[in-house]
Amino acid sequence: MSNMSSMEKADLLKLIGKRIKEIRESKGLAQLDVAVRMEGNIDTTNISRIESGRTNPTVYTLFRISQALEVPMSDLFNIEYSNTIQDEV
Repeated sequence: MSNMSSMEKADLLKLIGKRIKEIRESKGLAQLDVAVRMEGNIDTTNISRIESGRTNPTVYTLFRISQALEVPMSDLFNIEYSNTIQDEV
């Protein structure tokens, strides 16, 4: 059961990261632009890790990203989760 939970967590992080990247690119922003708008304490390496699902950002970091992207925080969670998630991520 614990393997299933960590797999779901990894998939969720990838989906949220993918959503952040989609929003960023739709606004024509580079990762550097997002980092600058967040006014410190984050760099493009961390943005890249979040977008690729390789790290679990805090709620506060997600809030700051939403502010930098000028979208409601809920937009970052506008994702589809299905049983075929591994094929999509």
